[in-house]
Order: sequence, then C-alpha cells, then structure tokens
Amino acid sequence: MHEAAPVNPWVALAYLIAGVCFILALRGLSSPATSRRGNRLGMVGMGIAVLTTIFTHLPLQEVTVFAPAADYTYWMQLTLIDSVTFAEILAAIAIGAVIGLTTAKRIAMTAMPQLVAAFHSLVGLAAVLVGVAAYLNPQAFGISSMVIPMIGQPFAVINPVSKVEMGLGVAIGAITFSGSVIAFLKLNGSMSGKPILLPGRHVINLATLAAILFLVAQFAHGQEGWPFWAVVVLSFAIGFLLIIPIGGADMPVVVSMLNSYSGWAAAAMGFTLGNTAMIVTGALVGSSGAILSYIMCRAMNRSFISVIAGGFGATDSGGGGAAATDRPWKRGSAEDAAFLMQQAEQVIIVPGYGMAVAQAQHALREMGDKLKEHGVRVKYAIHPVAGRMPGHMNVLLAEANVPYDDVFELEDINSEFAQTDVAFVIGANDVTNPAAKTDKTSPIYGMPVLDVEKAKTVLFIKRSMGGVGYAGVDNEVFYRDNTMMLLADAKKMVEEIVKAMD
Repeated sequence: MHEAAPVNPWVALAYLIAGVCFILALRGLSSPATSRRGNRLGMVGMGIAVLTTIFTHLPLQEVTVFAPAADYTYWMQLTLIDSVTFAEILAAIAIGAVIGLTTAKRIAMTAMPQLVAAFHSLVGLAAVLVGVAAYLNPQAFGISSMVIPMIGQPFAVINPVSKVEMGLGVAIGAITFSGSVIAFLKLNGSMSGKPILLPGRHVINLATLAAILFLVAQFAHGQEGWPFWAVVVLSFAIGFLLIIPIGGADMPVVVSMLNSYSGWAAAAMGFTLGNTAMIVTGALVGSSGAILSYIMCRAMNRSFISVIAGGFGATDSGGGGAAATDRPWKRGSAEDAAFLMQQAEQVIIVPGYGMAVAQAQHALREMGDKLKEHGVRVKYAIHPVAGRMPGHMNVLLAEANVPYDDVFELEDINSEFAQTDVAFVIGANDVTNPAAKTDKTSPIYGMPVLDVEKAKTVLFIKRSMGGVGYAGVDNEVFYRDNTMMLLADAKKMVEEIVKAMD
C-alpha cells in the first residue's frame, strides 16, 4: 500500500483562510448593506485558493512506494504528471478573466438571471470534464497505477471509493449543465415558460435516477469502462427531463437549486482531486443554495421535494390563462399618479420584473426622492421571488442607490398595506395576485403574495392589458375599484410622473 503524502501546514493554513473568507462572504451577502464586502471577501478567498493550488502543484513530484504481492512482486507507483506548464495555466486564467470581465460589463441587469444560469452550466460542465480527465488519465490526478514486471504492462487501478466520488461528481455536474441550459432558454424567452409535461415523466425520471445510481455502483466494483460513460449520458438526459416540466413561476427556485447542484458537483470533484479548498467551497455553495431554495419554496408555498423532482406537483391543466381584457377597468395618467402620491402620507412601491425589463430603477429612485421632498413616507416592498432569480429586485434597487432602510421583505411590510394611501406596483404581476389566496385552480394558489389590493389606491404599471405574468395568470387587482392602470413602458411612465411632480 502507498502512504498518503503529508499535508504542507502552510497549504492547510492557506485553505483554512480561504474557507473562512468564503463563510464571511456568505454572511455578508445575507444583507444588501454588507453585500459589497461579502463579494470582496469571496474574491479574496478564491484568489488565495487558486494561487495556493497552482503553486503547490508546480513543479509536480513523483513518489514511488513498493509493496509485495502473494505470488509475484509489483510496485504501487503514485505519479503526478506535469502535463501543462505554468505559463499555459496563466494563459488559461487570463482568457477566462477576459471573457468574464467582458461579459460582466456588457450584460444588462435585466439579463442577470440568464447569466447566472449560463455560469451554473459552465460549473457543471467543468465538473464533467474533470471527472472524464481523471478517468482517462488517473495518474495525472494522483490515482494509483499498478505495474507487473512479469508482464511488463502497466495498468491503472482506481480504488472503488475514488470511483464513487468520480461517478457522483460527473452525474451531478452533467445534471447541473443540462438543467442550467434549459433554465437559460426559459429565462431568455427562447423556450416557453409554461411547464412541458411529458407523459409518464415521473416514472421516466425515477427510473433514470435509479439507473444512474446502479451504474455508479457497477463502475465502482468493476473494471469495465462502459458504466462510466453510461452515467455521463443518462445524467445529461435527466438534467433536461427534470427542468423541462418546471414552469416559469418556479424559475427563481430552479436557479437557486441549480446553484446548489453546482456546489455539490465541485465538492465531489474536490474529493476526486484531493483538494480541500474545492471540498469546502463546494459544500458551502451546495448547502447555502439548498437552504435558499427551501426558503424560497416556503415563500411560494411549494414543496421543496416536488420542485427538485422536476415539477412533480405540476398537472396537465391549471387555472389562469389569457387576460380577461373585456372586464371593466380604470385607466390613469402620469398626472393622476403624481397628484395621488403627492397627497399621500405613505406610498409603498412594489417592483417586479417589469421594472427590470424597462431598467426603470433609477427613475424610480428619483420618484421616491421627489415624494420624500413633499413629506411622503416611501417604502419598497420586495417579494422573495420577484424577478427571475433570488434577490433580483434587491440588486436593482441597490444599483440605483435606494437606501437599504427603505427596502422591506414581504413578512415585514405586508401588514402595512391596509394603512397605506398608495401602493405603486411597477411590473410585479404574480406576486401581487390575490388569486393565490382564493382560486384553488390557479397555478399560484397558496403562494404568499403582497396585499397591495388593501391599499386605498393601487397604481399599477404594465405595458398593456393583454399580457399576463410569467405564471400565465390574470391579476384580479387590475379590475378592482381602487385600482388605476398606468399603461406604458415602466421607465417612460415613471419619468413622466417625476416631471408632473415639478
């Protein structure tokens, strides 16, 4: 048997510091007020982990340990192969950095959910490629190879535990990749946001997952290579099958869930590579993503197990449908909205995806400042799943320098709508729909919503009465006696309201 190489205490210390930075980063990201500091700490931790990994693996060393066999002599040889140079690694990092910086600068805030889904897919694909590389060339990853002198032909032997780690890492990575691709297509509008319900999907999904686990066991205890490749193919397939049935209303949970998957894939690959930093980082991302997904499922009254099982609760029929434009409704103007809000004591602004699409957050902040000058209390109400990803609205408001003290979560502000003069809703449809509380046939039934209809006056901005929310459900608030519809582009309407206040 070969003995494990001793861990350099400085390397262990560096990885420990990186892990602490990651933990502090997660803590910082829990609040908009500390999110910038959290991002910086995460960047510092990742920099430490990457640099430590590079410098501890270059130059690579070869370690040979002899062990006797029962009828012949062989030696176990642990070989780390220097397949790339330091310059090539730096070049790869530089290419990735340029792509990342360019993408971050060019991408619009409205496309941030798609960007997150796309990056999750890359993490999953990276895990698959690392697993495939480790399987094809185990010596390069520190996995034992056996040489029999009587035969003279070396052959690699991967121990069963490493095979299980490798198989699970590849499976989770492949699921993350293909699932993130579907999420990207749905968020980008390239695929319908409605659930695509395949016949017998639950049986197919369960059978495929069972087959993957069986093949991982076969791969761990056998010498054949085909189970490994079968795991790769089936995992790519199940990723598509799990995400396709999930509707657009649940997409924020999906993004969070895929984030968790990418973390577990990284952790599994960390075990394969024997890299402590990857194990710690992956575990933190995986666990925090799972907790966030669970919190969001509670906020939407969704079953966490149902969502991760691929829309298990979805049915072939549902409520909602096209907007009922033949019902009576009241239309208002920018001047009407400006007058009503200037006369109010308190205005609660409810942002949604419509604000993100129109990039109206800066104009909205200016409107809020104008109202404060007139002595109006201004608050912002954020639903946990408003937008297309967790924290979408918080990010946009922070970008517009809206004071953090003015932003409130659903459970902290929902009781105030009944005592509020004006609820100003800008592009938030599903999260303000009272049908979630009354219509059992609605696909959003049971989801906690913001009680905007209880305000004395509701000002609702949307482009037209013909559209519905991402869940495909018409909003009863549009037709209430205390609602005034402001039909226009959100940014243009808010700018006109600001002008009317002068």
